[in-house]
Amino acid sequence: MPKGSDLLVAALENEGVDRIFGVPGEENLDVVESLRKSKIKLILTRHEQAAAFMAATHGRLTGKPGVCISTLGPGALNLSTGAAYAHLGAMPMIMLTGQKAIMTAKQARFQIVDVVASMRPLTKMARQIITPASIPAIVRDAFRVAMEERPGPVHLELPEDVAGEETDDVPLVPPHPIELPVAPPAALDRAAEMICKAQRPLVMLGAGSSRPKLVEPLSAFIRRTRIPFFNTQMGKGSVTGGSNLYMGTAALSSGDYVHRAIDHADLIISIGHDTVEKPPFIMGPDGPKVIHVGFTAASVEQVYFPHAEVVGDVGPSLALLADRIEGKLRIDPVFTGLRSEITGRIRDRADEVRFPPTPQRIVRDVRKVMPEDGIVCLDNGMYKIWFARNYRTHVANTLLLDNALATMGAGLPSAMMASMLYPKRRVLAVCGDGGFMMNSQEMETAVRLGLNLVVLILEDSAYGMIRWKQAVDGFADWGLCFGNPDFVRYAESYGAIGHRVKRTDDLVPTLEGAFKDTGVHLVTVPIDYVENTRVLVEELRGRVPEIA
Repeated sequence: MPKGSDLLVAALENEGVDRIFGVPGEENLDVVESLRKSKIKLILTRHEQAAAFMAATHGRLTGKPGVCISTLGPGALNLSTGAAYAHLGAMPMIMLTGQKAIMTAKQARFQIVDVVASMRPLTKMARQIITPASIPAIVRDAFRVAMEERPGPVHLELPEDVAGEETDDVPLVPPHPIELPVAPPAALDRAAEMICKAQRPLVMLGAGSSRPKLVEPLSAFIRRTRIPFFNTQMGKGSVTGGSNLYMGTAALSSGDYVHRAIDHADLIISIGHDTVEKPPFIMGPDGPKVIHVGFTAASVEQVYFPHAEVVGDVGPSLALLADRIEGKLRIDPVFTGLRSEITGRIRDRADEVRFPPTPQRIVRDVRKVMPEDGIVCLDNGMYKIWFARNYRTHVANTLLLDNALATMGAGLPSAMMASMLYPKRRVLAVCGDGGFMMNSQEMETAVRLGLNLVVLILEDSAYGMIRWKQAVDGFADWGLCFGNPDFVRYAESYGAIGHRVKRTDDLVPTLEGAFKDTGVHLVTVPIDYVENTRVLVEELRGRVPEIA
């Protein structure tokens, strides 16, 4: 007779799961045994947080939930940051946690916390499984909830006695396709009329435009309408950055060069904007009209209150909108001049050879060694702003950054997941020394899995973004600096290959050599953040952007 854990694993196989990430505990041992007899690989990580980041990144890149597992209590709570990462970032994920037996209490309250209650604010659904017979239906529902718009994490708690209980064979619930309705004709007509009346329309691509299934529909909409566009940080790469209609990335809320184009627009077609991101522009009474296009209705905020909405399946809805406006628009030629100015400003000082190198030079050198389909996974730090502004993407989902939870420690696990999914593509993790050390133990996991991966550490021996804001806001330089290990020897202690860049001109050949080799490589280079003040404060007319 099958056990509850057998039904769970069979239900996961039924959903197409081929990997589970995590750190099991004694309450998961029935599940571990069922996994051992299945086709699903257990990817043992060194911390539960990294497992959650990997599962969330699987959801982000494939549109199908990644799965992670932990024990009860401390292990389950270690998934919390990953749950919030997936929840704010709209990444489908399933979290499986163990629990003590619910029919007996032989260990009283030892290690028991109400994990289901703690997960409810961080997930789309959180529930405890109380009988094996319910497992197939609950798992099917969990995957449905995780994947439907807006995607996100789901938590299931499986007590050890339910996992080990024998039961009659329960039929699995087959997945079924779900087709979303398109926007109604009245909404499309209203939007088309507003676009045709506008003198200076501009498209904005937000976080919700980065769904894997939207790559071609979005590109087709831009091609057909020829409307200039810009993107938010998490919308970067939704449409090729090499297009001559691309105006730039809104890496800051206001005041940056791309905002010259935003301020020039009289209508913004906001596709997939998610207000979890820092505002790409701030609406006011005298600003442009805004049309919200999304799978779900707009979340109205003080800085975002659209004048019209096109709500429905975004791809088909955009095709119907393009049918109404194609060939009817005259694009303001001022955008062409603004694009040249924005591009020139962004490229400024990218060729400087001073050492330590500037952020602009590091972004330029990374772009040089990454092919069009190469994937760069950013951790969180000051360099994220520079990559968002300066790094040109040519293929969707090739610059993975987090502008929602914006948590440190996610860069390395995200890159590991990308390398597993796309073993033939170049994958680079870019981490500050602070963020890298928050999950650096996963270097062992990467080596053990035999991944081909390069990790670039930008070393400034400080929590650089907060230190910069501390200086900008007039506080004393205090409390944010630290020491680092010898990163080359640290990498080697895990069985990886370490490199130290000592000249600016050595960064490109060092990265190129690491990519041409196999295995896990770590490259460390110091970074000079003096450009933060020169560009982001002084050059932008003293307007200090809100980025911390």
